[in-house]
Amino acid sequence: MRIIAYLYSDPLLEPTPDRALWGWEIDQVYQDLASVAAPKKGTIARQQWQQLLEDCQTEPTDYLLIRRVEELGDSAQTVGDRLAELEALGIRLIVTEQATGTLDPTLADQPILKGADLQADLLKLLQQVQWSQRSRRIRQGHAQNRLKALPPPGKAPYGYRRSKTRYVVDRSTAPVVKDFFDQFLLYGSLSGAVRYLAKKYSKKIARSTGHRWLTNPVYRGDTAYQNGDLISDTHAPIISREEAAQVDRLLRRNRQLPPRTASAPRSLAGLVVCSDCRSPMTITRVSAPRRDREYLYLRPTGCTQTPKCGAIAYDAILQQTIERICEELPRAVAAVELPDVGTIKQGINGAIAAKRAILSQLPPLITSGVLDQETADLRAYKLRTEMAVLESKLAQLPPVNLQAIAQTVSIPQFWLDLSEPERRFYFREFIRQIELIRQTEMWKLKLMFMF
Repeated sequence: MRIIAYLYSDPLLEPTPDRALWGWEIDQVYQDLASVAAPKKGTIARQQWQQLLEDCQTEPTDYLLIRRVEELGDSAQTVGDRLAELEALGIRLIVTEQATGTLDPTLADQPILKGADLQADLLKLLQQVQWSQRSRRIRQGHAQNRLKALPPPGKAPYGYRRSKTRYVVDRSTAPVVKDFFDQFLLYGSLSGAVRYLAKKYSKKIARSTGHRWLTNPVYRGDTAYQNGDLISDTHAPIISREEAAQVDRLLRRNRQLPPRTASAPRSLAGLVVCSDCRSPMTITRVSAPRRDREYLYLRPTGCTQTPKCGAIAYDAILQQTIERICEELPRAVAAVELPDVGTIKQGINGAIAAKRAILSQLPPLITSGVLDQETADLRAYKLRTEMAVLESKLAQLPPVNLQAIAQTVSIPQFWLDLSEPERRFYFREFIRQIELIRQTEMWKLKLMFMF
């Protein structure tokens, strides 16, 4: 008994499959690759398929293994002709995968792709192949656009408009987006930035829309595709790389805070925890009758003690927090073993430069005939996506001069000159949690830093 296998794949749509994926003892594997060029009828050669037919005519074959029926041809008619060729040679076809998701949903439950007799219902089979090939042609068209770094289909994000080859900054709406980012970077509050747009520009957006703006690679000059690939520097950015890295740090920091405290007006909101009842402490305001002055207190939100833990004046805790951070932050930074960020950045920059050098060598290779245009386009696309991954890692690294920053913020006057929103921003850059330790009539604070 002779068993052979046939593989067909498109490098633009999937990695080249392993010839040993079958798990069976295969006498021979034939494999064809689609051309990287835009698919045109009759232009894709299948030399290995022709070799398969010639070999089967000289050496009888019992079974042919394929992954999906649509791999036999580029149209339903071609698939039908090749099924007829196999039947004439007395070869039984076994399909190992069912390509759900690319088929007509009314036919997805049919048993025609489960290794049964595929000729039992040829009409349904060809209908299913036709649906699959249509989906494949659409995905190939999108893949060709990715090779050219063209924008994905759909409306351009707010702040941009589409041109023939890229996104172009819209001068009428881009300042709104830039102001939104500046407001978020200044105060670290997504809700506050959304309210700011509504007040200044009468531009009302949902909080979820604002979050999508903050995480959208388009505003950083990059293009992201549905398959997860990212290409850097495809168009003019609205924010710089440094601003984008700071946005990512603020978003990661805000995810660690209790709900609705990221935009709270007070700097200690969401940071203080009672050591006795382990309850988070919220800020309450109390005003005296017929007086304009109000008093702020921190009290536990879910105290289980009897009697309950009492409230403490907010200003007293704020003042001691500033004193403790000025005293403890330099020692904490000096004690922690920070990685050599400079060396890491140098290594990543070296890898990016090496890939950029390879990219610059492709045009001469095309001119000399060593590479054809199709192969060079695919290689350039892979290099650019790899560079985008490295640039993303580079942006996530902490600042090199952390010790210098710690010395600057350890001056009490620095904190006293800040507003409450600005102080909130810097507190959350360094402090993960503040633990309030009660001792009879006294209390003290324990600061837990981010590092």
